[in-house]
Amino acid sequence: MSSKYKSLKEKVYKANMDLVKKGLVIYTFGNVSQIDRENNVIAIKPSGVDYDILKPDDIVLIDLKGNPVDTSLRSSSDTKTHLKLYNKFTDIGAVVHTHSKYATAFAQAKLSIKCLGTTHADYFYGDVPCTDIISDEMLAKDYEEETGSLIVDTFKKNNIDYHSVKACLVACHGPFTWGADAEEAVFISDVLEEIAEQNYITHTLNPAIESIKLTLMNKHYFRKHGKDAYYGQEI
Repeated sequence: MSSKYKSLKEKVYKANMDLVKKGLVIYTFGNVSQIDRENNVIAIKPSGVDYDILKPDDIVLIDLKGNPVDTSLRSSSDTKTHLKLYNKFTDIGAVVHTHSKYATAFAQAKLSIKCLGTTHADYFYGDVPCTDIISDEMLAKDYEEETGSLIVDTFKKNNIDYHSVKACLVACHGPFTWGADAEEAVFISDVLEEIAEQNYITHTLNPAIESIKLTLMNKHYFRKHGKDAYYGQEI
C-alpha cells in the first residue's frame, strides 16, 4: 500500500465495514468513497468484492476523472455517480451508497421521505427527495454518470441545499448520502435508514399525516446546525 494514501484507504475501508456492522448492506450491496481534495484523489471500494474478504489494501485510488492512481482492482460500478457528486457538490468529502431496506423501499416506491417530525428535522432540513425515474435517453448514455446527474438535477430543480439535506433517493434504485468525510457520510446513511423506517410506520398508522410545521422544523434543525446552534457541548 502506498504510504502517502495509507490513512485514506484505511478510513474508507473502515467506513465500508461500518455499513456492514450497522446493517445497512449485505453481500456486495453498497460502497463508500472519500476524497483528498488537496491531491484530487478518491479512495473507493472495489467492484464486487465481498465485505467478508475486503482488506484496506483493496481500496481503489482514482482521480477526479476516474483514472486509476494506485490499484490492481476495478473501482465500484457506482464510481461515476460518486465522481459526479464530487465534481458538482464541490465541498463534500465523502459519498455513501447503500441498498438499506427502508430507504430503498421509498426509492422503489418513487417517494420522497417527508419531514414528519423532529427526529427527521434534527438532521435534514426538509424532505429527503426522490429523483425522477431515469429516462431511456439517459440509460443509453453512461448509466452511472447519468445517475449522478439525476441527483444533482433534483437538488437544482427543487432548490434544495445539499449542505442541509445530505441525502437523495434515486427512484427505483436506492439512497446516496454524503458528508465532510466517510465517517459522517456513513452516519447520515444510518440516520436516513432510521428515519425512513419511522416514516413508513407513521404513514401506516396515519396515511393522512402531514409534514411537520415549518416553525417546529426550524427550531429543531437550527438548534443543531448553523451559527446559532446550541445543542451539545462546546469544544
